[in-house]
Amino acid sequence: MVIVPAIDLLGGKAVRLHKGNYDEVTVYDDDPVARARAFRQAGATRLHVVDLEGSKAGRCVQIEIVRAIAAAFGAGVQAGGGVRSRQAAESYLEAGADRVVLGTFAASDPDLVRGLAETHPKRVIVAVDAKDGMVATSGWTSLSAITAIDLAASFKGSPIFGVLYTDISRDGTKSGPNVEATARLARETGLSVIASGGIGSLDHLRELATHPGIDSVIVGRAIYDNVFTVEDALLVASEP
Repeated sequence: MVIVPAIDLLGGKAVRLHKGNYDEVTVYDDDPVARARAFRQAGATRLHVVDLEGSKAGRCVQIEIVRAIAAAFGAGVQAGGGVRSRQAAESYLEAGADRVVLGTFAASDPDLVRGLAETHPKRVIVAVDAKDGMVATSGWTSLSAITAIDLAASFKGSPIFGVLYTDISRDGTKSGPNVEATARLARETGLSVIASGGIGSLDHLRELATHPGIDSVIVGRAIYDNVFTVEDALLVASEP
């Protein structure tokens, strides 16, 4: 299982939200570029970057910071936030990200997302952000009428890299991931799943690693709060 540290950008700083609430923001680092470089030096091979301002605004707001982060970290950056058009998606790829993460766009225009994946095979990640099993969109501010499993399953057969599943109620809480829902998504869709939301201990990582189909996990607040280090997480991920 691959460990993927996260950098969420707001106002040019690395922050974390609590349960996706923009009114509950903790600023962790004034220099996200230096943070990205430190993650690489710690041994991380992939990095998750989200433009939170872009997610809310519906456009790429902090693309130049993403570009600087990609240059500092090197290969392995997956980036998203505010992707509501093909042009916006490709702007992240042009900025140096290896993969682009699509959330609201995947729910609102799945055919265009499939077309993007055909043009850029294995470089598109479909973000399935859910609350009570239903997909949330527009920076988690709106709830749709489609279930997380139905949205993910609609991309079977498309050359996407995989599905990023986040249980919003767990995100930024360190209370533990929704292992059951994440494993079910992987099992029922057959897609490669990236787990996200609620990681608060090394045992949470161990539990996720026991489920086939969960190929990687995004870790944010637990690392920033020094619950464990990137090096600790990488050791757990390498356990037999």
